[in-house]
Amino acid sequence: MATLIRDPILEERILAERAARGADRFDEVWEGVYVMPPMPNDEHQMLVGRFQRILDEIIGDASLGHVRPGVNVSDRTEAWQQNYRVPDVAVFLNNSSAVNCDAFWYGGPDLAVEILSPGDQDRDKLPFYAQVKTKEVLIVDRNPWQLELYRWQAVTKSLQCVGTSTAASNQTVMCQTVPIGLQLQTGTHRPVILIELRDSQKTWSI
Repeated sequence: MATLIRDPILEERILAERAARGADRFDEVWEGVYVMPPMPNDEHQMLVGRFQRILDEIIGDASLGHVRPGVNVSDRTEAWQQNYRVPDVAVFLNNSSAVNCDAFWYGGPDLAVEILSPGDQDRDKLPFYAQVKTKEVLIVDRNPWQLELYRWQAVTKSLQCVGTSTAASNQTVMCQTVPIGLQLQTGTHRPVILIELRDSQKTWSI
């Protein structure tokens, strides 16, 4: 259920309370509209932590770029707070066109990972990610479980789905920005995300 607050005093109080509790860490602003996503549950946070650790091992440890959890990404350098998104995990390679502006990155990451939670609008963020020329977006849908990989298409200037994987499909989605393939496999309590480093025997399971 969406809530529109027109009382500026109430709005200021709610935002101050969220900031004091640290609950605003994943809040976003969509063209001047303040968006409060649902708080991530334990599984969501576990997935973010594992993706961040694995990608940092592949990219960060090899000095190929930077991996950030929950970083601000904007399409402008002036008044950036008026329009930004916060991917769960972001990879910026050394040759990335994005610029680190300390409080935020100007321009899209090479790879953004979004973990879906009930009630969030991560797929609605794809046009913004395309606008800032994010090269790839991996969406981890948990209801039902599915991996979706979107890739920047210069001709259409949009992000198009180039692969999906479900536990039943036995399909692997192959990233271009990071040398990995991802596949959902049947697990005991939920599907398992298998990540394989290309041209290597190295694998991780989440």
